[in-house]
Amino acid sequence: MKKVVLGMLTIIVLSISISCRDTSDKAKNATEDAGAALEQAGKDLKEAGQDFEKAGEEALDAVKETGKDIENATKDAADKVAKKANEIENAVKN
Repeated sequence: MKKVVLGMLTIIVLSISISCRDTSDKAKNATEDAGAALEQAGKDLKEAGQDFEKAGEEALDAVKETGKDIENATKDAADKVAKKANEIENAVKN
């Protein structure tokens, strides 16, 4: 009877040991997978930040260019108004 009980206890201990080892391996794999996913997410975020920075720089350049265009158009309009005013002044004098 003792041998049967000891044999059963041995089987139970081995089963628990194997189960714990299996659980430990699964936990280790899950941790490694989570680490890899976090690393990839970090890379993706860094890339997105760089894309956002580039888009911001391009938008700023476009705003600067638009400002130059407005400035030139305003100068042209002022020149045309001045020219027309001179023409009207000359027409009134003659």
